[in-house]
Amino acid sequence: MTTQTHLPNDVAGPSSTLPGLEPLLSIDALAEYVGVPVVTIYRWRTEGKGPCALRIGRHLKFPLSSVQTWLDSVRETTPGTYRAER
Repeated sequence: MTTQTHLPNDVAGPSSTLPGLEPLLSIDALAEYVGVPVVTIYRWRTEGKGPCALRIGRHLKFPLSSVQTWLDSVRETTPGTYRAER
């Protein structure tokens, strides 16, 4: 069985002519993907939580690998068991 990831519509993905580049999520796309308001993503960043971003000018972009690493770090180890705060 294959698991598919459904990305938000405004993922800044590479074109088919640029192989090897990783898709980048905007802060709006990340907020939509994890189901939280954008202000929560900004707050997590100021608290040292959340995924690492790339700053491109005044824009934040989140590589999918950074988002996956962050999601893995906040995943429960067993149902109902939460990891200690970072």
